[in-house]
Amino acid sequence: MELRNLGKIGQVSALTLGGGGIGAVWGERSREQAIATVLDAVNHGITLIDLAPSYGNGEAENVVGQAFKGDLPSGIKVTTKCQLRNIPGEEIYSQLIESLHESLSRLQLNHVDIFLLHSNIIPDSDLAENGTSLSTYTDYVIPAFEKIKTSGLISHWGITGIGWPSAINTALEEQKKPAVVQCIANLLDSGGGLDRSPEKPNPRKAIELAHNNNVGVMGIRAVQAGALTDKIDRALPNDHSEILDYAKAAPFRALAKEFGTSSAMLAHRYTLSMKNVDTVVLGVKNQNELQECLDAESLGNLSLDEIKAIDDCISV
Repeated sequence: MELRNLGKIGQVSALTLGGGGIGAVWGERSREQAIATVLDAVNHGITLIDLAPSYGNGEAENVVGQAFKGDLPSGIKVTTKCQLRNIPGEEIYSQLIESLHESLSRLQLNHVDIFLLHSNIIPDSDLAENGTSLSTYTDYVIPAFEKIKTSGLISHWGITGIGWPSAINTALEEQKKPAVVQCIANLLDSGGGLDRSPEKPNPRKAIELAHNNNVGVMGIRAVQAGALTDKIDRALPNDHSEILDYAKAAPFRALAKEFGTSSAMLAHRYTLSMKNVDTVVLGVKNQNELQECLDAESLGNLSLDEIKAIDDCISV
């Protein structure tokens, strides 16, 4: 598998195994299937596993803990996250460290490579229940991450770039920058249900800013939670954002048929081909879904003509 440079983290595989699928966020799977998928991913050259306590209420972390029993193969890196919500700044360090210790216990590890803020970063003027204000991030979250880093429990820290675009862009240009940012990276530029900001989403701007500031980019939602696959694999209401995106992507599905490929494979190839996306986080839940992504990566980047055809069909 191709290796790419993830900012100051160094080289990682072009594909990252995400925790949403193995944590049963994207449909049913057994614990045995999830463990087999993790082992298969590593055996096929994936070197980064992206996790969070919220992926199945700790299930994804438990899966990785059981898969490796605390002995990660050489070269394998692991992330985890913490969602702070809107809490007083003085409580942030204690909540981060408590969440990290719980994650490490489930993972059966004493260290993770990257610890990410899982909250939306929002402007101070636009406080929301589940957001972390920009000033709180600057004044409390960054110092807390740096303190934890000094303890040796983490090597790097990062942010999830799905908050308010203006706040995310400011965070990417702070004097003390995250090592990585997770950005929406798909052909619709859509985070679906994750897009809660009153501002217009502009994930490609965040990706560009990250690259210019030597912040590694982890592309998430390559298939937009199923909206860019041939068929969404779970029941959703008709007005759900993923269902609306699925309808919008009808011309893309038709184009995938013309190309002689599945929508999911073409969507993954599109994100793998996006400029400045260093690694693509997969939401697969079993070995069959994983294999399709591995096959997509093995085919290499799409041509400029193929990318234009996809962009044109969506913009109609």
